Amino acid sequence: MITVLSGGTGTPKLLQGMVQLLNPEDITVIVNTLENDYFSGVYVAPDLDTVMYTLAGIINEDTWYGIKGDSFITHDRLKEIGCPETLRIGDRDRAFKIQKTLLMKNHSLSQAVDMQRKELNIESKIIPMSNQDSQINITTDRGNMEFHEFLVENQGTPDVLDMNYQKVDPAPGIIESIKNSDMVVIGPSNPITSIGPIISAKGVRKALKNTYLVAVSPIIGDKPVSGPAAKFMQAMGHEVSCLGVANIYKDFLDKFIIDLEDVNSQEEIEKLISNVMLTQTIMRNMTDKINLARCILGEYV
Repeated sequence: MITVLSGGTGTPKLLQGMVQLLNPEDITVIVNTLENDYFSGVYVAPDLDTVMYTLAGIINEDTWYGIKGDSFITHDRLKEIGCPETLRIGDRDRAFKIQKTLLMKNHSLSQAVDMQRKELNIESKIIPMSNQDSQINITTDRGNMEFHEFLVENQGTPDVLDMNYQKVDPAPGIIESIKNSDMVVIGPSNPITSIGPIISAKGVRKALKNTYLVAVSPIIGDKPVSGPAAKFMQAMGHEVSCLGVANIYKDFLDKFIIDLEDVNSQEEIEKLISNVMLTQTIMRNMTDKINLARCILGEYV
């Protein structure tokens, strides 16, 4: 069994490659919930929904958010009547989110997600990192902001000075999944706000130290492949590079995959992590996704 720690962009792309090489039933995905919140009265779990839509084959690959071919009648009408939304939520996507909101009246988040993934005929198991809400506070040069205020309303443009979030208890099954895995994979997601919250959940770091763990760097050169990872890494005192990512994960990492462009960093990283592999980490098409997945899985496939 393989367990994957995921955020909402880079890692779902990797999952597309992994399910081509493995039986999807042998994959468990633990997903970041730090960005979960209510919008227009509806519970929104961005990273969870992206993982589910990806594994169901309905993700909008132009945005890596929402459902491909969706309409936006409700969103546009809300704006017309003076109720603009922070997030642009599609109609089919909204129905899915409304269902999750209603399910959570009588079920935990992890139970609701499990019901929804079964409805979508997803064979892999998907577990939110926690059933508890976790608030993130981002200190910027324009004042304190919540995550979506920073990323969506302000397009991630403010300078990040500091960041903190509430640590949570892991959802049922997370520790067991890590302990029972042949391999744990940290996908190329933001190490601070996507992977960091999962690792900080009670007992997770200890479990990771006792399993075989492979990670892919989300940084190439001095830039993240996508998203605001650079600003968060700088704010938390980390160098924005694959070496900086290696320092974050060094306590429990067995194998680290970096991009060919970062060949000059390999020797320095090997002082921290003995097994460092160079390959193309940009995933432009399915061939790239499968090739990267094969590098991660190695002899497992």
